[in-house]
Formats: sequence, structure tokens, C-alpha cells
Amino acid sequence: MSYLETVVYPFIMSIRITDVIDIVVVAFIIYNIMKFIRQTRAVQLLKGIGILLVVMYVSDWLQLNVISFILINTMQVGVTALLIVFQPELRRGLEHMGRSKLGGMFTFDESSGAPNVIDEVCLAVSSLSKTKTGALIVFERDMRLNDILTGGTLINANISSEVLENIFVPNTPLHDGAVIIRNERIYMASTVLPLSSNKKLSKEFGTRHRAALGVTESSDCVALVVSEETGKISVMIDGNMIRNLSISSLSMLLHKVLSKELEVKIGGPSKFFKGRAKR
Repeated sequence: MSYLETVVYPFIMSIRITDVIDIVVVAFIIYNIMKFIRQTRAVQLLKGIGILLVVMYVSDWLQLNVISFILINTMQVGVTALLIVFQPELRRGLEHMGRSKLGGMFTFDESSGAPNVIDEVCLAVSSLSKTKTGALIVFERDMRLNDILTGGTLINANISSEVLENIFVPNTPLHDGAVIIRNERIYMASTVLPLSSNKKLSKEFGTRHRAALGVTESSDCVALVVSEETGKISVMIDGNMIRNLSISSLSMLLHKVLSKELEVKIGGPSKFFKGRAKR
């Protein structure tokens, strides 16, 4: 009782509400950092760093002066090395922060997702699906894709089902690659996108599906794929895939996503995605 009265009780009474908030915020940040790192190759590097730290403290305890000196000096310059090694992960993490609700507060360029644009795309996709013509269409949202696009031909044309169908006709100059839709216009065609880094992706998916997933993993865009083998329609967003969509389901999904009525959780599909994926 004396210990509780002299040590524990004064300690509890000294805790302020700001201390609790401080601890909760730090714990939340650490939890999300660890959650993000688990999904990247950085976790293996962190294990190596942990081993080096253990070796450093053991060598200091055993008075292995040479080893301890080398490891201590290595750790002093290790921060710069970590920034270089973890550059892709750091960039991806900052992009995820920018696509969060907090980042959305600083976005002023809103896309209206005009219904006639979506209707024209759905009309084209319906025809492409029936003829099993492969297609990849990417809708830009808040983030511009210029820094991740390779090649391509500038189109800058109004969206119509006829234009989209003609672009993806096999053996034509622009059929191979992605069409980028920006500000409700066909911005570019025949562009090359980065492939998905997901090693667990099934081998049944070809380059179009991997490119669609890859571009949505590194941006907030929406990608639409028509399979040339089966004619099936898939939509990718935030690195998640919905397969076997009907034209009516596709239209409803695009209207909700592009008008920003549907919130998609980072790192996992929304309830809408889960419900449609089972079809």
C-alpha cells in the first residue's frame, strides 16, 4: 500500500490528457508504419538492421573494440543509406498519405465524372467484350500520371464509343497499350504502364491486368480491362481487382467511383468490391 501511495498514485495523477493523446498518436503512427512495411521488401532489410544492432551491443558488452568501432561508425552513416535503399517504399507511403481523406482536404481539382463519358465508355466496352478485343482504359483522378507513363501518342479527343473501339482494333498502330482519360477527354493512347509488384498474382493474368494493377498501386486512378482471351471485364482500383463485371455493374461502379461517392479503403477492397467480386 505504501508503494502504491508513494509511487503509483503520484505517477497516475501526473498524467495529463495531452500525454494520453501524445501516446495514442505515436502508437497509431508506429502501427501503420509497421503495417505498411510488412507488405514490402523493407521488412527483410529491417531484420538485417536488427541483427546488426544486437551484434553491436553484444560486441560492446564483450569489449570487442574493433568490431564495436566499425558497427558504431556504420550506424552513424546508415540513416542516409536507409533513405536511398527505402526510396521506393518511402515514396509509396507518401503517395498513400496523399490519397487518404486528410490528403483529400487539399485537393481542389474535382472531376465531375460526366455521365455521358461513362456511358460512352460502357458502350465501347460492351462491344469490345462481345468481340473479345483486348482493351486497357485508365481514368485519371486527382493524381496526374505523367511521371509513370512511358511512350504513347497524344490524342486529346472527345470521348466516344466509336473512337475507343477503333483505338483497340487489333494490328492498328494504337491498339497495344493503355488509353488515358483525363478531364473527360481521351488524353493519350498506346501508353506503357508499370507492371504490378504483387508476386502473389495468379499466372492466369496477362500483361494488361498486371499493368492495370501496377498503375493503381502507385496512383489513385481507376483502370478498366477487357480480356482478349475471355472478353471478361475487370476494374482495378487501389491495387484491388473486381472481375467478371456486367455492363450494368460496370456503369454503376464507374459512376460511384468517378463521382467520389464510393470510398475505397487503402490496402483492402470496399464492401462494394467484395460483393461484386463473388459474381
